Amino acid sequence: MVALIVPSEYGYVLGVAGLGAFHLVSLGMKVGKARKAAQIPYPYVYAEKAEAEKDPLKHVFNCVQRAHQNTLEMFPVYTTFLLIGGLKYPEISAGAGVVYLLGRVLYASGYSSGSPEKRTRGAIGYLGFLTLIGTSSLTVYNLLKN
Repeated sequence: MVALIVPSEYGYVLGVAGLGAFHLVSLGMKVGKARKAAQIPYPYVYAEKAEAEKDPLKHVFNCVQRAHQNTLEMFPVYTTFLLIGGLKYPEISAGAGVVYLLGRVLYASGYSSGSPEKRTRGAIGYLGFLTLIGTSSLTVYNLLKN
């Protein structure tokens, strides 16, 4: 049997996870602001294509909404890798988590500009994401090899 000891540096990992949650909240607020400006009523998730092509505010709303939705889609995977990898490699995982979040901020900022092609500015975040895949894989491997 292997004892799992949580290092004190794991606090960095939890702090980065918290930053990610705050990022989600900020994106949600941006969606609400864009929804109000574009006058998109609930429960509609997006403006129809024809409406968005005619109204720049509706197009921007769709972009802001998509940036938020994509971030929500990735968040459980990111958080899982961050929390697992952080058990054995807390400082590397926390640093990688910050790089990933920086990428997500750039992604959302670019996408929310109304020019979806600007979302690729956030590609740097994948360096952090790949690092988290590595740290979580090594953590699981080390737990199972004993």
